[in-house]
Amino acid sequence: MNWQAAVETTVTGLGYELVDAEKGAGGLLRVLIDQLPESKSGEFITVDDCEKVTRQLQHLLEVEGCSYERLEVSSPGLDRPLKKAADYTRFAGEQIEITLKLPFKGRKKYRGELQALGEGWRLVLAEDLRADTRATKRAAKQSEPADDVESVPAADAESAGTALDFSLDEVREARLVPVVDFKGRRVADVAGAPLTPTPAQGAHLHDEIDGGRIQ
Repeated sequence: MNWQAAVETTVTGLGYELVDAEKGAGGLLRVLIDQLPESKSGEFITVDDCEKVTRQLQHLLEVEGCSYERLEVSSPGLDRPLKKAADYTRFAGEQIEITLKLPFKGRKKYRGELQALGEGWRLVLAEDLRADTRATKRAAKQSEPADDVESVPAADAESAGTALDFSLDEVREARLVPVVDFKGRRVADVAGAPLTPTPAQGAHLHDEIDGGRIQ
């Protein structure tokens, strides 16, 4: 069993969702876990969750002979990445930011509400991006010769540029837009003390094992 299969088997076997797993510089093995969509145990991943997964991963990676220098198990944070089709389905209706592989109308990054659209997806753009898109369209029209300008119905002009239709193959990266509710749930920091997340801290709870090289 390779390290990817070992990580996925461990995380899912413990009743969590594997968001991402990657090897970084210096032998870092970084694993992001989340509660299952149907989970009733709570909204956020806690330190106890990270510790549980860490212990099991240490054991299984050693048995399978997978090597690493440092193991980090953490929550996906408030800006959770969307990696697979199931992530898009789960977070339909939420605000996300996507980075396209190729620019569309001069930009790669778009932000708005994610909606399902048949076999693909639609992003209803955030108001600031709508305004920017409409301003670009107006500037382009003003630079055209008068004979080339076509009249556009008001309804069409108002709705133009307010949504982006895309397929997952066109996306380089996608993440939830962080929303911090200081009146909502509280999470624990890595020391176990209650902590209300700030935009900088998010919900990045992690459990690191240094010097955990497995031959």
